[in-house]
Amino acid sequence: MTAKAHEPSAQAGQAGVSLARQLLLWLLLPQMVLWMAGGVATYRFAAGYANQAIDASLLQASRSLARQLKPIGNGLLIDFPRAAQDVLEADPADKLLYMVSSPPGQFILGNQSLPAPILPTQDAAPVEPALNTPYFHDGTMPMQGRAALQAPTGQPLRLVALYLRFGDEANAPQTMLVQVARSSANREELARRILVDMLLPMSSLVLLMTLIVWLGIRAVLSPLARLRQQVEGRAPTDLAPLQLASAPRELWSLATAINTLLAAVQNTVATQKRFIGDAAHQLRTPLAGLKSQTEIALQSTTDPELRARLQRVHDSATRSAHLVNQLLTLARAEPESVMAHDRKRFDLHRMAQVVTAEWVPRALRLRIDLGMEQTGDDDHPATAAPPVWIEANELLMREALSNLIDNALHYAGANSQVTVRVAHMAHKPEVALLEVIDNGPGIATGDLARVFERFVRATDAGEGCGLGLAIVKEIVERSAGHVELTPALPHGLCVHIELPLAQTSPKHAPA
Repeated sequence: MTAKAHEPSAQAGQAGVSLARQLLLWLLLPQMVLWMAGGVATYRFAAGYANQAIDASLLQASRSLARQLKPIGNGLLIDFPRAAQDVLEADPADKLLYMVSSPPGQFILGNQSLPAPILPTQDAAPVEPALNTPYFHDGTMPMQGRAALQAPTGQPLRLVALYLRFGDEANAPQTMLVQVARSSANREELARRILVDMLLPMSSLVLLMTLIVWLGIRAVLSPLARLRQQVEGRAPTDLAPLQLASAPRELWSLATAINTLLAAVQNTVATQKRFIGDAAHQLRTPLAGLKSQTEIALQSTTDPELRARLQRVHDSATRSAHLVNQLLTLARAEPESVMAHDRKRFDLHRMAQVVTAEWVPRALRLRIDLGMEQTGDDDHPATAAPPVWIEANELLMREALSNLIDNALHYAGANSQVTVRVAHMAHKPEVALLEVIDNGPGIATGDLARVFERFVRATDAGEGCGLGLAIVKEIVERSAGHVELTPALPHGLCVHIELPLAQTSPKHAPA
């Protein structure tokens, strides 16, 4: 299995809105609806109460005005001094407008522009007004002059109409209409003030409730946050069950499902480790025995034909042993392998020195100059190269470097040079550099990327199985690094590996 199977994909979906925000939204939405409905109801109640207060004052003013009109025979005595008129019009912002007519519609006194009263109807026909009964209604008084420019639709009014009878039976009693009006602006202002006075505490309560709901959501979802921290904070090799001291029943079910999955993964990993160990023992031992027996047989026989057959058997056993070792190394480098995640900090330069030294005897037998380039700076001369600290699986990195050196020795050819180089990158201070360079025939440019695939070989020379560079790529990528092949000048091949430096490095290399 390659690393692509474990990388996040755009098709896997993206994180949506957080659960806390969804809960807050669905809890606050009814509150906002109720708040708006409460505001509308409050405004209507406030307007109703303001109408009641204004209607009471209008009724009192109309009766007071009616008392100033005294019947005399068939006529009316209007006892309405200027002082009484000034009292009605005392407030310029909220003047009382009045009109007296008798019979109704025939102007006697007041403001002639007041609209006619609206009487109740029955079967689309007006009902005869009841005497001494107030009729309240809303109306509009047309404006004149400059006022008409400011209010072209007229001035809204709240009016009361009071029908009275004056005169006696002997002198043909008559009906008199007394109308008193007041501007609706003050009524609406009073309703708005009542609405504001009601909505301010309601808004404060909504905000307080929102805060309480948010704190409650955080408290309820805190076990989920603790569960996430347990999963995020643990190492990839830590497959211990998740621990929750107290959590809701639904979260317990989720934690139980995750623990069941972790137990299954732990069992799978243990089975894989046992298989790798058993395979290493069961395959390496017979192949090593076969190689030993063919070597002994080659030394003890002189028959040319038999020696040729034994040599082919020995070569096949050698290739089989090499293939088994490569496959086991590739299995250890797989993402699912525990060994692939078992990282520690170590000195890449020192590890490369040790591995290179181990391959020197074979290089000498093949007449190849194998060495390691020494690098240093002003503080660390070439005889004491500075350590290059990385954090990776040291055993797998040794396998990767061994595969690179093995490939170079296989394909570079006799009388060639193979150089191992470890250094800090000048233009990337957070990256360590590991290179294996040879001056052999190299690889065609079109095959530089393809040779990282499994069982792909760029040449028929040698006895490789096409897994060496695939193993290197797998190990480097598991260590968050990058590997590429570039041609070496004037000829040859350079394997260029970049690995991230450890976050914090010890002051001294281990002894």
